[in-house]
Amino acid sequence: MGDWRDNLPPVRGKLLHDQPLAPYTWFRVGGPADVLFIPADEDDLAAFLKALPEEVPVTFMGVGSNMIVRDGGIEGVTIRLMGGYWGKVEPAGPNSLFARAGALDLSVAKAAAKAGLAGLSFFSGIPGTIGGAVRTNAGCYGRELKDVANQIEGITRSGERVRFEADIAQYGDPKVEFSYRHTNFPDDIIVTGLLLTGSGAGDPEVLEKEIAEHQKRRAETQPIKERTGGSTFANPDPPGTPDQRSSWKLIDQAGCRGLRVGGALVSEKHCNFLINAGDATAADIEALGELVRARVLDVTGVDLRWEIRRIGRPQTV
Repeated sequence: MGDWRDNLPPVRGKLLHDQPLAPYTWFRVGGPADVLFIPADEDDLAAFLKALPEEVPVTFMGVGSNMIVRDGGIEGVTIRLMGGYWGKVEPAGPNSLFARAGALDLSVAKAAAKAGLAGLSFFSGIPGTIGGAVRTNAGCYGRELKDVANQIEGITRSGERVRFEADIAQYGDPKVEFSYRHTNFPDDIIVTGLLLTGSGAGDPEVLEKEIAEHQKRRAETQPIKERTGGSTFANPDPPGTPDQRSSWKLIDQAGCRGLRVGGALVSEKHCNFLINAGDATAADIEALGELVRARVLDVTGVDLRWEIRRIGRPQTV
């Protein structure tokens, strides 16, 4: 692509060359972005994408929770929607909130509680941002994003602004579909905001207690103080026997609790979590995940599906 980095479109946000990405991910691993772009707002992002040559690859990331950035870094432009503007959550009419893509899921739950809006507290149990939640139809405690997403706004790779109404309307063909920890939401769209609809009025104090209980439960059952990336593998879908309905049970059954590859470790506290024990590389973490998948397949016959997104280039020697 020649000297494409010397001829980037002007922006109002930040453009950083050869920017290390490890500090931006929860695993704290990974190589640099050729270019990291943090746009000021939707207009800044749309104008940049419209002017960026088509041959330059574009990758999107939020808070870097459910992802592994490989050690060779990311080719092209990495766009990160974080910061004050992208983290805003605001009331949007009866029973609704509008959250920009960089808003933490926990912030969405807290904003709903403060507004006395029930039905959104489950977001407090999901790591990451609301924009990232779209890609995996994130959920917990029996609810998923698709249950509350009323409208999704985004920008295409070519800089066109698009909106999906109510039942997640069509974008070309076929219709966008959400299923368990999966969506076929178009890859060329970066989510910029969501209109979320709750289940009606609720007592703010009750809702805040509900969030506190979710947080307490997470702290007791998950290694949230470690360098981790959230649940590594989706539960089998469709579910099998009772012993095959939870990924952690399958991983435990295969004897993987505490398994290590280099500086990467399967959590003793919750074995569907991988941990950077201090000196792991992205390659260590990904190799450990693949080893777990192989052992589970060999012992149980179940082929686990990665829930964590893995992006970028392997480290070259």
